[in-house]
Amino acid sequence: MTTLFFDIGATLADGRLEADGSWLLRPRPRVTQVLDAFAGEPKGIISNPGTEQDAVAQITEALHEAFPGRFPDDHLIHFGPKNSRTIFDDAVASSDGAADDCVFVGEDHDERAFARTAGMRVAPHPVFTRAAIENRPVFWTRIDVPEGQTLGALESVANGTEAVPVHVASPRLVLAMATALGVETLQQAGFTTDVRAQVEDTAAFLVRDDRSVPVPEAFAGASEGSRKAAEGAMRAAAAFCFASGELTGYPRQISSLGPAPGGVYVASPAGVPIEEVHTQGAKPGHTERLLPDPALLSRPGETQAEEFAAAPSAGFDETGDGLPSPETLAAVRATVTPEALRTHVARISGVEPLVPGEPLRIRSRDAAHADNGLVVDALVRHFQDLGLVVRRHAFRWRGRQLFNVEAEHRVEGAESAVLITGHLDSTAQSGHFVDANGDPRPYDPSVDPAPGADDDGSGTAAVMAAAECLHALVAAGRAPTRHVRFVLFNAEEQALVGSKRYARAAAAADDRIAGVFQMDMIAGLQDGSPPAVEIHAGSSVPGPVVAASDALGDLVARTVPAIASDFEVQQLTGAGDPASGRSDHASFHERGWAAITVSENLFGPDGGPATGTRQYHTPGDTLLDEDHDTQYAATIACSVTATALTFAGL
Repeated sequence: MTTLFFDIGATLADGRLEADGSWLLRPRPRVTQVLDAFAGEPKGIISNPGTEQDAVAQITEALHEAFPGRFPDDHLIHFGPKNSRTIFDDAVASSDGAADDCVFVGEDHDERAFARTAGMRVAPHPVFTRAAIENRPVFWTRIDVPEGQTLGALESVANGTEAVPVHVASPRLVLAMATALGVETLQQAGFTTDVRAQVEDTAAFLVRDDRSVPVPEAFAGASEGSRKAAEGAMRAAAAFCFASGELTGYPRQISSLGPAPGGVYVASPAGVPIEEVHTQGAKPGHTERLLPDPALLSRPGETQAEEFAAAPSAGFDETGDGLPSPETLAAVRATVTPEALRTHVARISGVEPLVPGEPLRIRSRDAAHADNGLVVDALVRHFQDLGLVVRRHAFRWRGRQLFNVEAEHRVEGAESAVLITGHLDSTAQSGHFVDANGDPRPYDPSVDPAPGADDDGSGTAAVMAAAECLHALVAAGRAPTRHVRFVLFNAEEQALVGSKRYARAAAAADDRIAGVFQMDMIAGLQDGSPPAVEIHAGSSVPGPVVAASDALGDLVARTVPAIASDFEVQQLTGAGDPASGRSDHASFHERGWAAITVSENLFGPDGGPATGTRQYHTPGDTLLDEDHDTQYAATIACSVTATALTFAGL
C-alpha cells in the first residue's frame, strides 16, 4: 500500500495567521475531492510550520479543522524544515514501507527535489496524486483553444481530468501541467496540446526580454499575424538563450516551454535562481513565477469588474467634477505628507531605527535577509496601533517562511473591499559588490545592504500613511461603505510571489474586491525633471478587467490635478502598457479584478526619457539619494489615497 504525504501551505490549503494569533487554513480547489478519493490510503503531512511559539500545535489544530478526519495517523504527521532530505527520510521510516512506496505531494519544486533524493515519488499538485502512485509522469503542456471554444469550456474539461493550468497567455493559449491521460482528455474535447518537458522538480516562469527584436525582411510583406508570430518566436529564443547562458554551471539547466507574452516560458529546476537573471535594459518585473491553480480559468473577479465598469464613478460626486470631496482631500493632505513619508521610509530603509527608541537599524528588506521578518513585525504593530484587523498571509519561498501583511478596516454590511497596496521587500541585485580582495562578486541577499527607499519603501510608506489617513477620518466620524484593506506584499522582487499567493487565495475564498490601487516606486525624480506620474492599467488578461482597470486609472488621473496642477499624467493602458504583467497589480488582473499600479516616470512612455530613480535595485537606493524626492512622492500618494478612499465610500 502507498503512503501519501502532503505539504500543507499552498498545496493543501492557503494559510494565514489571524489577528488573535491562531492559524486559519482554507482548502485549495480540488484538494478535498482528491483526499476523499484516497480515503483508504494512509495519509500524512510533511510541512514546516515556522518557528513561532506553539506553531506546531496551532497548525495541527487548524489542519484538523480544515480537513476533519482525513489525517488521523499522528505518527505520519511530520513538522520541520524541508531544506534537506532528513524530514523525508523520517517520513519514509514512519510509513513502515519502502521509500518507493511513499509519495510526496508538494507545490514547491525544491522540496520535491529533496523528496526524490530520499527515494520518494513526487507530485507537483494533489490532482496528480494517482499519477505518482502509478508512476506516470506529469508534463508541461501548452493548450491551444480553437475558435468556437472558450476558456470556460477548457476549465470544465480540465477540472474533470489530470490537468492544472498555470498561466493564461490569451483566450487562445494556456500553459498547464497535465499527464498523458489529461492530454488525451483535452484532445478528445477539441483542444490542441503541445507536450513539452516533464515537470518533476521544476517550476514554471515567464521570462520577458525587453530588448528590441528585428524581424527579418522576409516578413515585410507577410500578414500582421505572421509578423507577430515571427517576432514572438525570435524574442522567446533570445530570452531563453540569454537566461540559459547566465545560468551555466548548475548541475541541471532550464528548458524552454515555448513563446510567452513578451518573452519565453521556462521550466527551472530546483536550486537554479532564475529570478536573479537580468537581461541588459531589463524593465521592472521581467520575471514572473507561475503557480498551478485549477480555478485559474474561472477569473472570479470578472463579475465585480463588470459591475465597476458599468458604474465607474460610484463613490464620487457625480453632480460636480467627479473628484473626491473637499473634506477627503483636506484629510489626505493633512496626513499623507512629505514628513510622514520621510519618517516611514527612514525607518524601513535603515536611516533611522526601525522602532523609535530602540537601537536596531535594518540593512535590507530582501526576502532572503533576516531583517525582512523584523520589518514585517514592525508593520504589523503599526497597523495594530491604528485599530485595524491585522493578518499575516503565510507562504514559503526557498525554504523561508514569509508573510504578506494585511490590515483591514471592516464595514458591517459591506459587499466588497478596496485594496491599497505596495510591496514591502527590496533587492540590490543590480549593485556592484567586491570581496575582501577588491574583486567583483555576486550580490548576497542574505547579508548585503538593500535599503530600497524608493523600491518599494516609498510605496510601503504611502500605504502606511493612507492607513493613518483612514484612521483620522474614522475618528472624525466618517465611515466608508466598503471594507478598506492595506496590503503589503512580500517577495515581489522574486517574480511577484507574494501577491500571486495572496490573489490566488483570495480567489479560492470567493473574495469580493472592487479595485486594487498599487503604488510601486513613487519617490524617484531626477533633479530638474518635470514631475510626472505613470498610471498603469494595461492587462495581458482579456475581458471585463480591461475596461474596469482603465476606469480605475481614470479616477486617479482626474484626482492628480486636484492635488498638484503641474503634474503630467501618463495613463498607460492596453497591450502597449510597458508594466502589463510586471507588478503586483498583475496578480489581480490574472483573477479578473480591476487593478492599477501607480509609479514615478519609470518606463519613459511615448519614447521619452524615464526620469525616475537611477539607483534601481542598487545599494544606492536610499532616502539620501539625490533622486529621492518625498514631496514628489507625497503628491502621488495623496492622489492615490484620496481616490481609493473615495472609491471606498468616504
